[in-house]
Amino acid sequence: MVILPLLLISCGSNTPKGSDQAVKVSTPVAVKSIENADVREMISFNAVSTFQRKNSVKANITGYIEKSFINQGDIVKIGQPLYEVKTKEEDAVSQIVSNDSSLNFSRKHTILSPSSGVIVEATKQTNDYIVDGEQLCILAAQSSFVFVLNVPFEQNKFAVIGKKCTIHLPDSTVLNGTISGKLSTVDPVSQTQSFIVKPVTTTIWPENLAVMVQVVKISKLNTPVIDKSCVLSDETMENFWVMRLINDTIAVKTKIKPGIIEGNRVEIVSPPFSRLDRIISKGNYGLPDTAFVKIIQP
Repeated sequence: MVILPLLLISCGSNTPKGSDQAVKVSTPVAVKSIENADVREMISFNAVSTFQRKNSVKANITGYIEKSFINQGDIVKIGQPLYEVKTKEEDAVSQIVSNDSSLNFSRKHTILSPSSGVIVEATKQTNDYIVDGEQLCILAAQSSFVFVLNVPFEQNKFAVIGKKCTIHLPDSTVLNGTISGKLSTVDPVSQTQSFIVKPVTTTIWPENLAVMVQVVKISKLNTPVIDKSCVLSDETMENFWVMRLINDTIAVKTKIKPGIIEGNRVEIVSPPFSRLDRIISKGNYGLPDTAFVKIIQP
């Protein structure tokens, strides 16, 4: 009974000193600095391609189409032959007196293109019978190619005539354009107003092509921005913060108010930061309010 307490005391005396001290764990991180840059917020609208001007080429005589020079989709120039037509009288007489040189009905009646453009519809072809005034084809003026932009009426303040925009095609092609006009009516169902967007292109694009048009909603010049990977938030996306280094080994949680987000850049509205401040961009997820870190990438 006397020996047992002595043994317990002697065992307790072998406990190493300082075991109650917390072990410092440093998290490897990468950092980035605050930059000043121009940022802008875009707003997207749906649009459809169309030709504003279409010419209906009509017959000026009655007869048969002896030869057709065009097909749907062909690009023609002004004055280019479209059809050769033979009147029904010429066709009838030529079969009866083909050997009589005094009755010469070999002159061709050629119908020419009234303007340059694209054949969007070829109604008549070779050997078709036509009458005076009948539609032969529809010619769309290439210079009248535009996109009709549909904008909800409450947002039409962003679609200002003369404003620049970008046109995103389904094949990832991006065109520059300008809002050149607007229609004076509003769709009664969708309550959208139509604007005309003139693209900067020489390529022949098809009609009724659905595209997305982006217009600048808000823009700021020379404003502080940070890489998107530096910004953290809670589950409800209501509170935002960054991990800022106060020295080479300690980072603290700093709440921020983000502004415009463009690509991988986020505008910081508040608080003000210095260009010398270092913000953690990698390894910041899950860090406490104050954390020990180790910079592995400047």
